[in-house]
Amino acid sequence: MNRHRALLPVGLGAVALAALLAPLSVAPAAARPTTARVDLPPPPRPVTVAEFRTDAYLRSLDGNPSLQRNFFRHLPKGGDLHNHLSGAVATEYLLQLAAEEGLCIDTATLTAVQPPCGPGTRPAADTRTDPAFRQAVIRGWSMQDFPPDQSGHDHFFATFGKFGAVTGSHRGKQLAQVAEGIAGQNQFYLETMVTPASDGARRLAAEVGWDDDLARLHSKLVAGGKLDKLVADARKEADDADAEFRAEERCGTNRPRPGCRLTVRWISQVSRGTAPERVFTQIALGMRLAERDGRFVAINLVQPEDGEIALRDYSLQMRMIAYLRTQYPRAHVTLHAGELRPGLVKPEELTFHIDEAVDVAHAERIGHGVDFVHENNWPALARTMAARQVAVEVPFSSNAQILGVKGAEHPFQTYRAYGVPIVLATDDPGVSRIDISHEYQYAHDTYALSYPQLKDLARASVQYAFLGGASLWRGNPTAVGYHPVAACQGDSLGTPAPSRRCRDLLASSPKAAVEWRQEAAFASFERTFRRNGA
Repeated sequence: MNRHRALLPVGLGAVALAALLAPLSVAPAAARPTTARVDLPPPPRPVTVAEFRTDAYLRSLDGNPSLQRNFFRHLPKGGDLHNHLSGAVATEYLLQLAAEEGLCIDTATLTAVQPPCGPGTRPAADTRTDPAFRQAVIRGWSMQDFPPDQSGHDHFFATFGKFGAVTGSHRGKQLAQVAEGIAGQNQFYLETMVTPASDGARRLAAEVGWDDDLARLHSKLVAGGKLDKLVADARKEADDADAEFRAEERCGTNRPRPGCRLTVRWISQVSRGTAPERVFTQIALGMRLAERDGRFVAINLVQPEDGEIALRDYSLQMRMIAYLRTQYPRAHVTLHAGELRPGLVKPEELTFHIDEAVDVAHAERIGHGVDFVHENNWPALARTMAARQVAVEVPFSSNAQILGVKGAEHPFQTYRAYGVPIVLATDDPGVSRIDISHEYQYAHDTYALSYPQLKDLARASVQYAFLGGASLWRGNPTAVGYHPVAACQGDSLGTPAPSRRCRDLLASSPKAAVEWRQEAAFASFERTFRRNGA
């Protein structure tokens, strides 16, 4: 029998089944205007016997943190689509790199600086022998022990400048450390953000200067092969990182480390808090790079969205992306938008950022989207995002630490009620001191999500990835459920011996191949509970 179609008999656990299939609740009135009509979510999909058993086991773990943690660590969790490489590296590993590079640490600001170590600094290697110094630096470089009554927003963003001298080199080693953790979390795919050819982009932007005519400005960048030189520099950086990563992970040897099994793609960061000419240059570089090198897939704007320049130039930056999309139509766009809350900015700033990201810049995914219900006519925006399948990248811990938004105040349930795709992500797990398992467990504990709902969130994290090739799933899976395409419809999902048509699809599509691998992991995960008699 097709395992995917092994539906739960009506008579099995009727009460538990009713709870499992209960439609998602909508966000409470405090989280959104009470007068707006909320669309009902699509009917719940059929649940297999294996899914029902697994959900029953999950619900039996309430009050047992150790077993809950084990469940969520082994749960297959797709990919991480919102991940900044420098902020994803474990703080302890950053200290190790700083010591190996002979860096110093300013004792007043806890900022890593280049040697020699002068007055007011200490060798980073001292963190190996001085526990108090080590803990002070860890707290300065992360959210560990951060007082809840102080500004998490300011401390969070300040950490990057403190360890920036460490993350400026050895990108391959950083990726290896992050990849090990992701593979250990039972994930299969990563899109991580880096800033390619950063120094060269800054110099070229200063050389070209600003021009209100975006077409003319782009022409100045490409004239004489200047932008192509930056693309070549960025590709050389990626080559060096790949080589360092493969050496660190022993890829291609008879003893490869787990990170070698992870599929990785790069997203080019753009510093939204800098001069317009630099922002435009970085966007053009990132999009040109995405069309020239398959390792790079998209661009994203980073730095605080509430920064002075970021607010001043927000609409201009959306127009920049809109124009450059006409020049680089194959490059993808995901944008930090709506990473705001009331009180952080003026009320009018909360009303249009997500809308312009979707309707002007034509972003395919939105990062954070926390201020969603403050957007002008947000229900219409929700329907647009659902129709276009514009996914929202949700890092719960980051939203809580930076903005203080969590639980019912978060628009998570509102997005789901309107059928807007959602993918769970970590953002900066090294800084936040969390992992993706924590984010899935938070979703379960806070919003009472069932195992099948968590499973579909994991599927969404590959479905909405910028990974090439056709999907394993047909249509709009957020609206109609995850049903395999015709080529694989008769197969037991994840089987090691798919039918010929299905095998041809998997061979031709990197996305379908990762999705198939995840289905195999789900089958194995669910068999665990059948063996245990759950």
